[in-house]
Amino acid sequence: MSPACAIPPVEYSPAKAPLLQPLEYTHLSSRKTLPAVWMRAGTSKGLFLHRRHLPASTHLWEPILLSAMGSSQGDGRQIDGVGGASSTTSKVAVVEGSSRPDVDVEYTFVQVAPDQPRIDMTGNCGNIASGVGPFSLDEGIVRAAPGQKEIDIRTYNTNTGQHIVETVQVAADGSFQEEGECRIPGVAGASSPIRLAFLSPGGSMTGQLFPSGAQQETLTVQSRTVGTFDVRVSLVDAANPFVLVDAASLPMPLPPYTISPTGDSNSNPNNPAFLSVVEDIRREGAVRFGLAADPQAAGKVRGTPKIALLSSAAENDEADIRVLAFTMGKPHASLQLTGAVCVGAATVIHGTIAWELARKGKRGTRPKHGMSVGHHQIAPPLPVGIRHPAGVIPVEAVLGMDHKGEVSVDNVAVFRTARRLFEGNVYYHV
Repeated sequence: MSPACAIPPVEYSPAKAPLLQPLEYTHLSSRKTLPAVWMRAGTSKGLFLHRRHLPASTHLWEPILLSAMGSSQGDGRQIDGVGGASSTTSKVAVVEGSSRPDVDVEYTFVQVAPDQPRIDMTGNCGNIASGVGPFSLDEGIVRAAPGQKEIDIRTYNTNTGQHIVETVQVAADGSFQEEGECRIPGVAGASSPIRLAFLSPGGSMTGQLFPSGAQQETLTVQSRTVGTFDVRVSLVDAANPFVLVDAASLPMPLPPYTISPTGDSNSNPNNPAFLSVVEDIRREGAVRFGLAADPQAAGKVRGTPKIALLSSAAENDEADIRVLAFTMGKPHASLQLTGAVCVGAATVIHGTIAWELARKGKRGTRPKHGMSVGHHQIAPPLPVGIRHPAGVIPVEAVLGMDHKGEVSVDNVAVFRTARRLFEGNVYYHV
């Protein structure tokens, strides 16, 4: 199984003048405007903004973004803003050119809660990251050379300090070439491929790939619903920190979860008792990660760490492993891109729960990870297939070895598509 969207790396180019011109905030009563682009990026949608159009202090962003997205009142429908009433359609990317060495573009990710007046800037969103390259090209933050058909855009995520190289297609006029034949699960239709290579993704928030020091462990959870129980987990921080749970060790059966053609979930695990158990595991994992002092404190930050339930793929499945991820307390309709990076990395690292489940019934098969020495790749990876409720996403992971023989995750690559939906000014009230 090889990615249908594979493209070779190319050289990057510097910036040009923006298409969205700077606008001063205008006053119509209490109403103000903010230049913006609405984009579908991967399987998410979000508001893309220039950093210079927001206040200098990030502490002043919250009321602006809550109002623009429609979350100021926390009614869940976001009826008074442009948000789509779900966590995957209530996101913001704030983008600017970079003065950092070997970086073209910086972006800050903001998760806006659709059902409460709160934003979360603790983690990254890989799907939204896939729109940063196309936005930067269209807005003139980076510039392709005349006749260049694809470009590598070196991106830095300010939330996590991650470096991502985005390879995007270039149209004849130097803008993002949107049309193409690449298809991804969870999105109808085809677009041009966007390759995202997460460089050294380990330790995005904690500084370590395995912050607890163990590839897997047993977590004792004090549940508000079913009492005390033990569950098998791997706590992995790659692209985002994830509590990866062996679904077979849950205190209740994992309900079936599928996606209908309309995107609605059928027979889904949305019952309150199950969601409460998943959240209790996530909170206990946050404490073990070192991201929260106690489960109560962990409950105040819903964006990180994230949590996903893992199980073995069916014997005749093209995929290597099955995943049910959660976002902001709800089952994810597909899989976060950072989740694909994290699970993909864990699947090729000896001893993790993901590694065990992916190898179940497949002993004797060759490792799928690539290999690099001193960041020079010496063996190419084979795609790891991760099945989620909307389909299968292939992930290519390369492990690296330093001069001491220590192994780490050198890079993990995935493919996405993106589409610019509208541009103009979004109104907000503060």
